[in-house]
Amino acid sequence: MGTKILTVDDSRVMLRIISSAIERLGYQPVIAKNGAVALELLEEQGEEIALVLLDWNMPVMNGLDTLKAIRAQERFQDLPVMMVTTESERTNVLEAIRAGARHYLTKPFSPEDLVIRMMECLGLGDQL
Repeated sequence: MGTKILTVDDSRVMLRIISSAIERLGYQPVIAKNGAVALELLEEQGEEIALVLLDWNMPVMNGLDTLKAIRAQERFQDLPVMMVTTESERTNVLEAIRAGARHYLTKPFSPEDLVIRMMECLGLGDQL
């Protein structure tokens, strides 16, 4: 399993909050400001990435398109992806889950909720 968690978000504040939670779990944060950069990082470091956290609303390439591009690659079929976004409309949540998101966390959230959801995505739920 990888030792890094890729966070894709265009908000510096959100990246700081999420990176702190990732480090609490003992993983190394890897940051992308949009989906296009995330796909490049996955291409380079895919074997080291244990989880992808995706915002929905970003410039260049949004989170849903990024999720679909990740799932289109056979080598990333089992890579857990969690949406972390302000998009809370039921239709959007369902669309992301159908596209392959393992979890969906809406902003704002507590750091504890984020850590719990990340642990569940990583298969560490029994350690809660």
